[in-house]
Amino acid sequence: MAPSVPRTRAAAALRMKQIVLDNQSRTIRSLRDKLATERRESTAIKEGLEKKVSSLEKEHESTRVALEVSHTTIAGLTEIGLCMLKKIERMKAKKQQIRESHLECHHKWQARIQEAEGTLEEQHLVIEALVEEKASLLQKIQGL
Repeated sequence: MAPSVPRTRAAAALRMKQIVLDNQSRTIRSLRDKLATERRESTAIKEGLEKKVSSLEKEHESTRVALEVSHTTIAGLTEIGLCMLKKIERMKAKKQQIRESHLECHHKWQARIQEAEGTLEEQHLVIEALVEEKASLLQKIQGL
Protein backbone atom coordinates (compact mmCIF):
# COMPACT_ATOMS: atom_id res chain seq x y z
CA MET A 1 0.00 0.00 0.00
CA ALA A 2 2.86 2.39 0.78
CA PRO A 3 4.33 2.53 -2.77
CA SER A 4 0.99 3.52 -4.29
CA VAL A 5 0.40 6.43 -1.92
CA PRO A 6 3.07 8.72 -3.42
CA ARG A 7 1.88 7.89 -6.95
CA THR A 8 -1.68 8.66 -5.93
CA ARG A 9 -0.60 11.92 -4.35
CA ALA A 10 1.45 12.84 -7.38
CA ALA A 11 -1.45 12.00 -9.67
CA ALA A 12 -3.80 14.06 -7.50
CA ALA A 13 -1.36 16.95 -7.56
CA LEU A 14 -1.12 16.71 -11.34
CA ARG A 15 -4.92 16.62 -11.63
CA MET A 16 -5.18 19.69 -9.39
CA LYS A 17 -2.63 21.53 -11.52
CA GLN A 18 -4.51 20.55 -14.67
CA ILE A 19 -7.76 21.84 -13.15
CA VAL A 20 -6.06 25.13 -12.28
CA LEU A 21 -4.68 25.42 -15.81
CA ASP A 22 -8.11 24.63 -17.30
CA ASN A 23 -9.69 27.30 -15.08
CA GLN A 24 -7.06 29.79 -16.12
CA SER A 25 -7.62 28.95 -19.78
CA ARG A 26 -11.38 29.46 -19.41
CA THR A 27 -10.77 32.75 -17.61
CA ILE A 28 -8.41 33.89 -20.35
CA ARG A 29 -10.91 32.96 -23.09
CA SER A 30 -13.65 34.76 -21.20
CA LEU A 31 -11.48 37.87 -20.78
CA ARG A 32 -10.51 37.78 -24.46
CA ASP A 33 -14.18 37.58 -25.45
CA LYS A 34 -14.98 40.51 -23.15
CA LEU A 35 -12.06 42.47 -24.60
CA ALA A 36 -13.26 41.82 -28.15
CA THR A 37 -16.77 42.98 -27.19
CA GLU A 38 -15.38 46.07 -25.49
CA ARG A 39 -13.27 46.85 -28.55
CA ARG A 40 -16.28 46.56 -30.84
CA GLU A 41 -18.33 48.81 -28.55
CA SER A 42 -15.42 51.22 -28.26
CA THR A 43 -15.05 51.37 -32.05
CA ALA A 44 -18.76 52.08 -32.45
CA ILE A 45 -18.65 54.81 -29.80
CA LYS A 46 -15.51 56.27 -31.38
CA GLU A 47 -17.16 56.46 -34.80
CA GLY A 48 -20.21 58.14 -33.30
CA LEU A 49 -18.04 60.65 -31.47
CA GLU A 50 -16.01 61.36 -34.60
CA LYS A 51 -19.21 62.18 -36.46
CA LYS A 52 -20.30 64.45 -33.62
CA VAL A 53 -16.89 66.11 -33.50
CA SER A 54 -16.98 66.68 -37.25
CA SER A 55 -20.40 68.32 -37.10
CA LEU A 56 -19.39 70.37 -34.05
CA GLU A 57 -16.20 71.49 -35.80
CA LYS A 58 -18.22 72.73 -38.77
CA GLU A 59 -20.61 74.51 -36.44
CA HIS A 60 -17.75 75.95 -34.44
CA GLU A 61 -15.97 77.22 -37.55
CA SER A 62 -19.00 79.21 -38.69
CA THR A 63 -19.45 80.62 -35.18
CA ARG A 64 -15.75 81.47 -34.86
CA VAL A 65 -15.76 83.43 -38.11
CA ALA A 66 -18.73 85.47 -36.92
CA LEU A 67 -17.17 86.20 -33.52
CA GLU A 68 -13.61 86.81 -34.74
CA VAL A 69 -14.05 90.59 -34.98
CA SER A 70 -16.20 90.91 -31.87
CA HIS A 71 -15.31 92.72 -28.68
CA THR A 72 -15.11 89.42 -26.79
CA THR A 73 -12.35 88.18 -29.07
CA ILE A 74 -10.44 91.43 -28.70
CA ALA A 75 -10.81 91.26 -24.91
CA GLY A 76 -9.62 87.64 -24.95
CA LEU A 77 -6.58 88.53 -27.00
CA THR A 78 -5.80 91.39 -24.63
CA GLU A 79 -6.03 89.02 -21.68
CA ILE A 80 -3.74 86.54 -23.44
CA GLY A 81 -1.25 89.34 -24.06
CA LEU A 82 -1.29 90.27 -20.37
CA CYS A 83 -0.78 86.65 -19.38
CA MET A 84 2.14 86.40 -21.76
CA LEU A 85 3.68 89.54 -20.30
CA LYS A 86 3.42 88.02 -16.83
CA LYS A 87 5.04 84.83 -18.08
CA ILE A 88 7.83 86.81 -19.71
CA GLU A 89 8.46 88.68 -16.45
CA ARG A 90 8.57 85.39 -14.53
CA MET A 91 10.96 83.96 -17.13
CA LYS A 92 13.21 87.02 -16.83
CA ALA A 93 13.24 86.69 -13.05
CA LYS A 94 14.02 82.99 -13.32
CA LYS A 95 16.79 83.72 -15.83
CA GLN A 96 18.31 86.26 -13.43
CA GLN A 97 18.06 83.76 -10.59
CA ILE A 98 19.80 81.14 -12.73
CA ARG A 99 22.56 83.61 -13.58
CA GLU A 100 23.10 84.40 -9.90
CA SER A 101 23.08 80.71 -9.02
CA HIS A 102 25.57 80.01 -11.81
CA LEU A 103 27.84 82.80 -10.61
CA GLU A 104 27.70 81.52 -7.03
CA CYS A 105 28.50 78.01 -8.24
CA HIS A 106 31.36 79.39 -10.34
CA HIS A 107 32.82 81.13 -7.27
CA LYS A 108 32.54 77.96 -5.21
CA TRP A 109 34.32 75.95 -7.91
CA GLN A 110 37.05 78.58 -8.17
CA ALA A 111 37.56 78.36 -4.41
CA ARG A 112 37.71 74.55 -4.59
CA ILE A 113 40.20 74.71 -7.46
CA GLN A 114 42.42 77.13 -5.56
CA GLU A 115 42.22 74.95 -2.46
CA ALA A 116 43.13 71.88 -4.53
CA GLU A 117 46.04 73.73 -6.11
CA GLY A 118 47.27 74.73 -2.63
CA THR A 119 47.00 71.13 -1.49
CA LEU A 120 48.89 69.97 -4.58
CA GLU A 121 51.67 72.48 -3.90
CA GLU A 122 51.91 71.29 -0.29
CA GLN A 123 52.03 67.69 -1.42
CA HIS A 124 54.71 68.56 -3.98
CA LEU A 125 56.83 70.18 -1.26
CA VAL A 126 56.36 67.13 0.99
CA ILE A 127 57.38 64.83 -1.86
CA GLU A 128 60.48 66.94 -2.55
CA ALA A 129 61.41 66.80 1.16
CA LEU A 130 60.91 63.02 1.16
CA VAL A 131 63.05 62.66 -1.96
CA GLU A 132 65.81 64.72 -0.36
CA GLU A 133 65.54 62.71 2.86
CA LYS A 134 65.70 59.48 0.83
CA ALA A 135 68.80 60.71 -1.00
CA SER A 136 70.37 61.66 2.33
CA LEU A 137 69.57 58.25 3.81
CA LEU A 138 70.98 56.50 0.74
CA GLN A 139 74.24 58.46 1.12
CA LYS A 140 74.44 57.49 4.80
CA ILE A 141 73.76 53.84 3.92
CA GLN A 142 76.41 53.90 1.22
CA GLY A 143 78.81 55.52 3.65
CA LEU A 144 78.27 52.67 6.09
